[in-house]
Amino acid sequence: MAGMEPKSPPNVGGFPLDDESHLTDEELYDCAKRRLAAGEDALVPAAFANRIIDGENPVRVWREYRELSVKDLAAKAGISAAYLSQIEGGNREGSVATMKALAAALDLDLDDLV
Repeated sequence: MAGMEPKSPPNVGGFPLDDESHLTDEELYDCAKRRLAAGEDALVPAAFANRIIDGENPVRVWREYRELSVKDLAAKAGISAAYLSQIEGGNREGSVATMKALAAALDLDLDDLV
């Protein structure tokens, strides 16, 4: 259509978010460093990341990474410690509202827990 400019994809540090496949390793490294410096990303020790990769409950892993007790995280999220223990143990699924509250209490995005 005449006169219509194509929209540019959203970007971080000048690099498009939707496709980083064209970037060199050095450019990807620079982009990651910028995201870290801007507080948009965080480094997580491999021991914790591997626990999640190996199938351990992410709520428990993140709670332990943040050095919170079950009681403390439950209080921050506004749920009971018993309910949190059931979620972490895989005996009960958290509702969307509960998982959002846990993510907020752990200073995470919901995607990090589900």
